[in-house]
Amino acid sequence: MHKSPHAMILGTGRSVPDRVLTNADLERMVDTTDSWIMERTGIRERRIVEPGTPLSDLAAAAARNALENAAVAAEEIDLIILGSVTGDMKFPATACIIQDKIGAKNAVAFDLSAACSGFLYSLQVATAMMGSAGYKRVLVIGAEILTSMVNWQDRDTCVLFGDGAGAVVLGPSIDNRGIIHCCLGSDGSCANLLYNPGCGSINPPTPENAAANLHTINMAGREVFRHAVTAMTNAMQQVLQEAGIAPEQLNLLIPHQANLRIIEAVAKRFDVPAEKVYVNVDRFGNTSSASIPIAIDEARRTGKIASGDLVGLVTFGAGLTWASSVIRF
Repeated sequence: MHKSPHAMILGTGRSVPDRVLTNADLERMVDTTDSWIMERTGIRERRIVEPGTPLSDLAAAAARNALENAAVAAEEIDLIILGSVTGDMKFPATACIIQDKIGAKNAVAFDLSAACSGFLYSLQVATAMMGSAGYKRVLVIGAEILTSMVNWQDRDTCVLFGDGAGAVVLGPSIDNRGIIHCCLGSDGSCANLLYNPGCGSINPPTPENAAANLHTINMAGREVFRHAVTAMTNAMQQVLQEAGIAPEQLNLLIPHQANLRIIEAVAKRFDVPAEKVYVNVDRFGNTSSASIPIAIDEARRTGKIASGDLVGLVTFGAGLTWASSVIRF
C-alpha cells in the first residue's frame, strides 16, 4: 500500500429510536405488502422517533457512546462535523447544538450536507483538517430523522426510510492503522432524481407549499437504483485501485444500507462473498448518512471487525453524491 494513514478511528457509537415500524404496520397505513417491500428492498422494519424528537438528541447520544468507547473526554474534542440533511433547524448548525449537549466546549462545530454520503464526506473533510490544521481529536457524526420528511401516502418512498445516528472519534494514526484513502464524487445534473423541494429559497414554508407536500422526499426510484449501483461500483473500484488494495484483501465491506438489491449488485461486481458484506438494512431501513456509522459500530461491537482488519466503505446519495473509503482498524 502506498498510502499511510494519518487519522484512525479510536471509538464508535450509535443511537436508534426505541420505536419499531414494521412492514405489517405499513400495510395498515398505505397500499403495500410485506412481500412487496421485502422483494424490492430487503427491509423488514425500521426505527422511527417520536414526533418532535430533535436530531441533536439522537446524535448526542451516539456521540457520547463513541466518546466512552474511545475513552476520550468531550473536552478533548477539538472538531465536530455532522453529516445530515435533517438538522434541528435551518440554522444554527446542529453540530453546535450537539457540542453544547455533550459538553465539547473546545470544539469547532459545523454541519455538512451530502445526503446519504454525508458521513463519508465528513470523514474525508475531518482527516484533511487533521492533516492540514492540526486537529487531534475529532468527532464525526452521521445522523438523520428522515421520517420528518417522509410522505406517508407515497408507498414508493415511505417504506424505505428510518431514523438513527452513528458516530466515530478520530485521533492520530498509530501502527499504520487508520483511514488509508477516501474518494468522493458528485453529479449535479442528476439532482432532480432524489430531492426535497420545500423549505428552501425556491419553495419557502407557506401553507400552500405545505399542502402540496413540498417538504417531503421525491424520488425517481428506478433511475436512482441504476445510478446507485454504477456509482458505488465505480467508487469502490477507484478507492481500492488508488490505495493499492485488491478486493479479496478486504475483511469486510460495509455499503450504504439503502436497499438490499443495490448491496447485492455491488458485492457481486467485486465477487465479495456474502459473509464479508455487512447488512443491517433489514432492521433499520435507509438511515441515510447514519447507515454506515451505525453499521461500523455494530460490526465492531459484535466482533465482525477486529483490530488490523481492512474494511471498505461505500455510499451513494442525493446530489447526486457518492463516496468510498478504505480503513485499517
